[in-house]
Amino acid sequence: QVQLVESGGGLVQAGGSLRLSCAASGIIFSSASMGWFRQAPGKQRELVARIASSSSTNYADSVKGRFTISRDNAKNTAYLQMNLLKPEDTAVYYCNAAIWSNIRMTLVNYWGQGTQVTVSS
Repeated sequence: QVQLVESGGGLVQAGGSLRLSCAASGIIFSSASMGWFRQAPGKQRELVARIASSSSTNYADSVKGRFTISRDNAKNTAYLQMNLLKPEDTAVYYCNAAIWSNIRMTLVNYWGQGTQVTVSS
């Protein structure tokens, strides 16, 4: 029973902050690369940030300096701290867990249901 549950989305004014959480179960969390993706209406889903099992991080250029991804392996939870939010950040944000399977020789991806982030001006 793999489950990723996002929380923390909502409506915020431009310049404000939100912290998204992704609670994972049914996986060995410490082995997973955790990512945050977002999808705005009429647009494709895009990577926002990723944190590897080593805690190495990557960010989309559009969020560098404003967003911070982190993980707490003891809590099986990944976070996305979003500061200085802009209206263009408005999207549904999805948590992703990627785990390499040596048995199937494939990357196995799991997705949360998404949480809405709306930034007003």
